[in-house]
Amino acid sequence: MVKSDTRVNLPWVEKYRPSSLEDLVSHEDIIKTISKFIRDDQVPHLLFYGPPGTGKTSTILACARQLYTPSQFSSMVLELNASDDRGIGIVRGQILTFASTRTIFKSGFKLIILDEADAMTMDAQNALRRIIEKYTENVRFCIICNYLSKIIPALQSRCTRFRFGPLSSEQILPRLNYVIDEEKVEVTEDGKQALLTLANGDMRKVLNVLQSTWLAYKNVTEDNVYTCVGHPLKNDIESIVKWLLSENFQVAYKNIKELKVIKGLALNDIITEVHRYVHRIEFPFEIMIALLNQMAEIEYRLVNGANENIQLTALIAAFHKVKETTPPEESQ
Repeated sequence: MVKSDTRVNLPWVEKYRPSSLEDLVSHEDIIKTISKFIRDDQVPHLLFYGPPGTGKTSTILACARQLYTPSQFSSMVLELNASDDRGIGIVRGQILTFASTRTIFKSGFKLIILDEADAMTMDAQNALRRIIEKYTENVRFCIICNYLSKIIPALQSRCTRFRFGPLSSEQILPRLNYVIDEEKVEVTEDGKQALLTLANGDMRKVLNVLQSTWLAYKNVTEDNVYTCVGHPLKNDIESIVKWLLSENFQVAYKNIKELKVIKGLALNDIITEVHRYVHRIEFPFEIMIALLNQMAEIEYRLVNGANENIQLTALIAAFHKVKETTPPEESQ
């Protein structure tokens, strides 16, 4: 593992990126399978897909380090990501040239890593099909993407697919604790829980938010974590739900609007947290369905660029409708 006294200027995400397959914290079944491929010298073309921050790039880079020595790395591995031009010209030029040339001093296959491959054009993906087939003896491809549906079926069928699901809190926590100990960060238990809640299984996000909060406040607590990323605090959401259910239209609108301005909150984030909170309130079944349906509609409009003030009034109206149809003792 990388010690804290080396590469100190790097962001913690890169500083603590696993360098070997043993250091990877999750997807034991995938790691075990790929390790067996490497041991048996039977590595197929690979397709890694899943949400960001789940270890796809780290896994293939760890494999590459296991396959090649540092001196061989530059001649045997070609890595292209979304920042590179990967249109049909690059596929027919740089990728084809790399795949078709053999190395004199190293037997075995080369490795081409296509990161964020779902950003490749259809033409480029179609051009890649023939190259994969023609040069299999000389080269192995690893295609990495977030959305499997954006990779053409012809490429999918030529690769062995592995899905990298979101990491669980139990998988993230040991690595998080390791970074906290290495960097000597002051973290409270509720601060750790807030990091895990915000991450939604994304290891990269956990470490980025941890570093940002530490640099900003020198103390990682729940409130500091939420404030650092501009996420609504729990007590703010409780206040918003209370206003929505108990205040009249004008007072609720004024209070929520003021809170949004003071705390710099986006209505989308408020709706996400209110949605979680509402599930803990015992509304009648039909009323809960109608309310969630309205909130989903409001979120859809916001995503499509609708005016926040108008959608805020729609949210208040949805809760007022709940108040009118719910007996007083149930809405408390």
